[in-house]
Amino acid sequence: MLGFESIVLYILLGCFVGVAAGLLGIGGGGIIVPSLTAIFLMQGMDSENIVHVALGTSMATIVVTSISSLKAHHKKGGVLWNVVKMMTPGIIIGTFFATFLASFLSSLYLSIFFSIFMAYVSLQMFINKKPKPSRKLANPKVQFASGTLIGAISAMVSIGGGSLTVPYLVWQNVEVKKAIGTSAAVGFPIAVSGTLGYIINGWSNTDMSSLMFGFVSLPAFFFIAICSYFTAPIGVKLAHTLPVNVVKKIFSLLLISLSLKMLFSFI
Repeated sequence: MLGFESIVLYILLGCFVGVAAGLLGIGGGGIIVPSLTAIFLMQGMDSENIVHVALGTSMATIVVTSISSLKAHHKKGGVLWNVVKMMTPGIIIGTFFATFLASFLSSLYLSIFFSIFMAYVSLQMFINKKPKPSRKLANPKVQFASGTLIGAISAMVSIGGGSLTVPYLVWQNVEVKKAIGTSAAVGFPIAVSGTLGYIINGWSNTDMSSLMFGFVSLPAFFFIAICSYFTAPIGVKLAHTLPVNVVKKIFSLLLISLSLKMLFSFI
């Protein structure tokens, strides 16, 4: 049964994710996955699939947030649709099939992979290192291959791909703002393909009495997605008043702390 305490936790998590996304321009996977893992453990969920459900639910919420972000960037002309078209086939293939790999891994190994990747993201955020633009826009074959790799990694850690797509595009001499906008557009096929994959792979574990749809927790998805959608504008406003570079450093430490907490809960 869905308890009042769980609903409150989902709402608080959604509000925090929304503000963080608006303030720092990041996806919520780095927060949602370890936080949901802790909540699900508290609820007594079977630890065998607990990280899989956290990943699948996080990916489902990204579908909602990516639509909002994509629209905003498109209105400002910040999306390179030709690049999106080249990367999307690889994105869909890489993301979808990586969910099958994730379904075969235990929660422990998924936690290890997630923590290592989040350590990388946190370090990049802390030192604020940007790649040097040194190349021209790659050809369709390279974009397809890169999309496949970005999609696969994104599925394994349940992110919209921004931490990979943005530096990849900047490296190809794409302006930062357009790299962010294009990354937001790429995040939509990542989220849709990843969500579908986690639903299919978790179908045998679906228990509608506990409001599960494959590896997606419907209550968690609903409350987190709705709350994050409406609180993201608050983060955008804060971005114009707070020292974002300082906030990024603090947030990077939070990300790595949450990831390590999740990892140690399975050791």
